[in-house]
Amino acid sequence: MGVLMSTLNTEVVAGWLADYAQTIEQNAEMLTDLDRQIGDADHGSNMKRGTKAVAELEASEFADAAALLKKAGMTLVNTVGGASGPLYGTFFLRVAKALPADGEISAGQWGEALRAGLQGVIDRGKASVGDKTIVDALTPAMDALDAAASGGAGVAEALDAAAKAAAEGRDATVDLVARKGRASYLGERSRGVQDPGATSATLLVESAARTLG
Repeated sequence: MGVLMSTLNTEVVAGWLADYAQTIEQNAEMLTDLDRQIGDADHGSNMKRGTKAVAELEASEFADAAALLKKAGMTLVNTVGGASGPLYGTFFLRVAKALPADGEISAGQWGEALRAGLQGVIDRGKASVGDKTIVDALTPAMDALDAAASGGAGVAEALDAAAKAAAEGRDATVDLVARKGRASYLGERSRGVQDPGATSATLLVESAARTLG
């Protein structure tokens, strides 16, 4: 199973946030192209602006990982336009609130914190699996993380499972008809396009798998 516990501190979280910002920058054009087909054509540019601001936060200025993630959430709310800012901001705010104190952290504890983030997204956006949103990637990711943790997996293995499940959820949005957000206005015409939010959410989970284990 490998190492069962990993380290939680501001430096580790800052590494996750920086990796995500870099990943968003590398994929911004793709995200915007997806959004051009079923949204406002700004998801990539909005997420790039917000994650860049988050990555510029100085880890040493925060008392613990939770404080850094709380600031990250507020920064996203204030810098990312459209629906994504409040959704991603709420995700990080809820994760921050659910995190244990800095130190050793298990896959199960990461699962609890990240699921709290997912619940925040659901509470804020009122979306369910099948609505063609960020929830379609995050829900299977959290289910896979929980299942792996319950089976005794370490943090790295559990997050890898979450990333694979997120990608499967993202891919499944292609065949869905959007029921939330601007894409819902297109009705049946929204089918056939991968959801931009589920795509950026998958990038977030994949980034976590690279940096938090």
